[in-house]
Amino acid sequence: MPTLAQSMEDYLDAVGLARSSKTAQTYRHALHAFQACLEARGLEPDQMSVREVSEDWIALFTTYLKDYAPASERLYLTAVSGWYEHLAAESLAHVNLPRLHLLIRRRARRPGQRLPQFPIEDIEAVLKHATNLAARSAKDEHQRLRNLRDRAFLLTLADSGLRVHEACALRRGDLDVNEGRALVIGKGDRQAVVRLSQRALRALKDYLSARSAFDGASGRPLTSLPLFARHDRGAGRRVLPMTTTTGRAIVHERTREALGDASSQTITPHSFRHYFVTTVLRGSGGNLKLAQELARHRNIAITQRYAHLSDDELDRGFHEIFNARVGEARPAR
Repeated sequence: MPTLAQSMEDYLDAVGLARSSKTAQTYRHALHAFQACLEARGLEPDQMSVREVSEDWIALFTTYLKDYAPASERLYLTAVSGWYEHLAAESLAHVNLPRLHLLIRRRARRPGQRLPQFPIEDIEAVLKHATNLAARSAKDEHQRLRNLRDRAFLLTLADSGLRVHEACALRRGDLDVNEGRALVIGKGDRQAVVRLSQRALRALKDYLSARSAFDGASGRPLTSLPLFARHDRGAGRRVLPMTTTTGRAIVHERTREALGDASSQTITPHSFRHYFVTTVLRGSGGNLKLAQELARHRNIAITQRYAHLSDDELDRGFHEIFNARVGEARPAR
């Protein structure tokens, strides 16, 4: 019969096979924190058999996590409850799962709902800067290709709602220029179709046209080549896909150019996804269902977080109601 620690390792191995590397790493941190919690109570996960498991330990863990942010607490509790479910599913221990989940509901804090915060005017300034990259002089062919690629990349993020890893994973064969669509493998390995704006499509056509000599000499089918490629010394004339690290670097560098060093940290790749959802809502008169489908949110509650008026809109509405009409209506004498 395995020890508690051994069963946790087995569970984490299973998570690593089924989930992303980032999720697996987070779950590992959670289980390590759980072991530290048990050790602080005089329990020894390396010595104890899984038969000795108790649902009461989850209550101890909620107390242990009080210094963590509520969202982190919920994530860690999800990871550890998954381990309990693993024990039950593998018949390694008797676990009262309904009681376990009840303890979590009673003791865990609810994370406050934060409205998405992002500087819309700054993003639009970055997009204007990106649009002008095509006309910028370049010292060599690689720099010219980077300018065209970065313009296409930023406009695609802003006008499609793609996540940065989704955009970086696109191949030329995923893009249908005539239909203005792209086929992506999204969050949770779900296949989906995203729409592309005319300005993003024009930027993509310009970029791919300028890259044609590289693509043609690659010896590979065009459909298999990355939509966004590397254009650095390491890549040379090879057509290699961009990584998400490169995608983030593009956003950081072009933001710094457009807004200055002080603002370079205020915009991330995900800011463009927030911008996309907000633009859809404003342009559609607040059509939540449309925004949900275009953003590929599984839960409309996520989309609803964007359906709020900005402070400027609230100020303007208040002024029009209470201040603009001052003097028009006078109290009866």
